[in-house]
Amino acid sequence: MSTTPEDSVQQTPETCTHNCGTCGSDCAQRSPESLLAPPNPLSRIRKVYAVMSGKGGVGKSSVTALLAAAMSKMGYRVGVLDADITGPSIPQAFGVHSRAEGSDRGILPEYSAGGVAIMSLNLLLEEETAPVLWRGSLIASAVKQFWTDVIWGDLDVLFIDMPPGTGDVPMTVYQSIPVDGILVVTSPQDLVSMIVQKAVNMAALMEKPVVGLIENYSYFQCPDCGGRHHIFGESQLEKVAAETGLPILAQMPIDPAIAQAVDAGAIESLAENHLISVAEQLADQLA
Repeated sequence: MSTTPEDSVQQTPETCTHNCGTCGSDCAQRSPESLLAPPNPLSRIRKVYAVMSGKGGVGKSSVTALLAAAMSKMGYRVGVLDADITGPSIPQAFGVHSRAEGSDRGILPEYSAGGVAIMSLNLLLEEETAPVLWRGSLIASAVKQFWTDVIWGDLDVLFIDMPPGTGDVPMTVYQSIPVDGILVVTSPQDLVSMIVQKAVNMAALMEKPVVGLIENYSYFQCPDCGGRHHIFGESQLEKVAAETGLPILAQMPIDPAIAQAVDAGAIESLAENHLISVAEQLADQLA
């Protein structure tokens, strides 16, 4: 059904549903050159955050899962869009293995034990271990459909677990989805400075704000002496933060409990969530 000017309503930044088809407001996101895609008509999402890294292996999916679990425990309605099509790990982290279903109105996400809405290609495959042998354009199209076709319902926050790098999928996400902020995940290695700069520069080119930096694997804290050991070398994060002008949101330790929780599909049951402070900062933006 088409929407006429008489049907549209004025929205403010606080009430924006990211559905330009039902909005009469004149904002930058309604510019003629905008490629933003409308969400499913039954989706109302207040904030969208992309969690990205310039390279793989830095624990980006674990960070995404921890943030989602933390905000869910704080009482917010949270969803996770797993945009890492060829390496999806979000369902495993939350212990969700049932196949997603749909109707003529859209695809229904699956829910974790704690109530986090999840959509991942793994929830649509016959076998979870089946490889996804798709070219970039098809992968990007699938990610876009996770925004336009999935019935997310009422969410306070939707986290997008991005694939590593600056290729087709990140471009599609930034062009098609109204991302409110990007959290860049990094690790303490000399090469990271250049990699983070690439991710931050991409965000700037796509005109998306970066919330800040999260360093994973920063140190290992000995359970016996309490001393901190920098397994991957001294952190370069302060240098990177100074170069990019971005705040340091958190420095996460090497914690075997996180890996064990992900393997067990029990990320929501962790006794200690190292990203509570970051979740609280994101919650402040919802107030």
